[in-house]
Amino acid sequence: MICASGTLGQIIPPSLVLILLAEILGESVGTMFAAAMVPGLALAGICIVAILVVAQLYPGMMPPIPAEERAQLSKKRLLYKSVPVVGPPVGLVFAVLGSIIGGIAAPTEAAAMGALGALVFVACSGRLTVSLLSEVAKATLVISAMVFFILISAQVFGLAFRGLGGEHLVARMFEWVPGGEVSALLFMLLLMFVLGFFLDWIEISYIALPLFLPFFGQMGVDMVWLGILVGLVLQTSFLTPPFGWSLFFLKGVAPKEVSTLDIYKGALPFIGLQFLAVALVFIFPSIATWLPNAIGW
Repeated sequence: MICASGTLGQIIPPSLVLILLAEILGESVGTMFAAAMVPGLALAGICIVAILVVAQLYPGMMPPIPAEERAQLSKKRLLYKSVPVVGPPVGLVFAVLGSIIGGIAAPTEAAAMGALGALVFVACSGRLTVSLLSEVAKATLVISAMVFFILISAQVFGLAFRGLGGEHLVARMFEWVPGGEVSALLFMLLLMFVLGFFLDWIEISYIALPLFLPFFGQMGVDMVWLGILVGLVLQTSFLTPPFGWSLFFLKGVAPKEVSTLDIYKGALPFIGLQFLAVALVFIFPSIATWLPNAIGW
C-alpha cells in the first residue's frame, strides 16, 4: 500500500481502522465497510449542518470569498477546474472501497488497485518522478515496519497478560461497573477515548481492545455494532491533543499567525460533533446494522 508522505508523519486512512477492527472482531471486511457507510455519512451530514448553522448565526466567523475574486472565475470555469482535482480521489475511493464491499477484491488486492490508480493519476499529471517514488517507498516502509512491530509486541503482551490471568481481571473490572451491559459499553468507550489522548489508534486496537472483547462476546453484544462504535471513538484520537495527528498536519499547513492552541480550540467543537454521532449510533444500533442486514451480510 502506498501512503502519502508528510514531513512529520503520515495520515492513515480511516478505512484501515475498519480493516483492523474486522480482523480483531472476527467479522468480514465487507461487513464492516457496509456497517460504517451510514454512520460515516451521518457524521459528514452532522458536520455540514453544524457548519451551515454557525455560518448563518455568526457570518463573521466564515467570511465569503471577496466578490471581485469570485467574479474572475465563472461557475462553468470553476466546475471545469474542479473536476480534475476532485475526480481522481473520488474515483480511487469508489474503486478501493467499492471493490471490498462488493466482494470483488480482498483488502490487500484493493490496496494494490488504489496504489496503481494513484500512480496512474500522478503520472497523468506529470508529477511522477524517481524522487517522489523513493519518498513514498520510504514512507510505506516506515509505516509497515511500525505496524508489524506493534503487532509482534502486542502478541507477546497478550500472551503474557492472558498467562497471568489478566482476562479474568478485566472481566471483574467490567462486572464492578454498575448498570449492566449499557454502563459497561459506555465505560469501555470512555476508556478508549481517554487512551486516544496518549496512544495511537493502532496500539489501542491491538492491545487494549482484545482485552475487552471476550467480556462483551459473552454478553451477546453485536460485534458489528460494537466495532462501529469503537471506530467512531477512535476517530476522535485524530483530533484530541496532545497526540492528534490531524492537529499536527493542520499546524503544518496553517498560516504562521495560527498557533497550536488555536488549532486545539478549533478542534473541540468537532470532537463534540463526533460524540453526537457516537450517541446516535449507540441509541439507534440499526444505523450501523441496517445496511449489512439489507444486503444479506
